[in-house]
Amino acid sequence: MVGLLYSPPIVFLIFLVLFLVGSKVFALYAPSSAHREHGLEGYACGQRNVRHYVNPDYSQFFPFALFFTIMHVLVLVVATASYEALLLPIIYVASGVLAMIIIFKN
Repeated sequence: MVGLLYSPPIVFLIFLVLFLVGSKVFALYAPSSAHREHGLEGYACGQRNVRHYVNPDYSQFFPFALFFTIMHVLVLVVATASYEALLLPIIYVASGVLAMIIIFKN
């Protein structure tokens, strides 16, 4: 019986019920913004006029993010690979080196 209680679907359902009950209880204390003047309008970073919202440029950030993502996946695959499946880490390292060449070439 205890083993069934700790199975992932049962634990998920328990947390789902706890979340829904907590959501209903805390909704009683939340202020209602739908009845205010601007209650249902868009709001972005303190700016009421969302059409003229400043959109920052992240184009210089993406190569660094891609680099760290590739490196983390490479380290995870190589560190957790077994000796029986030695070809998979070699393929991942080769594709990672190719991706680094492509990233730094641009």
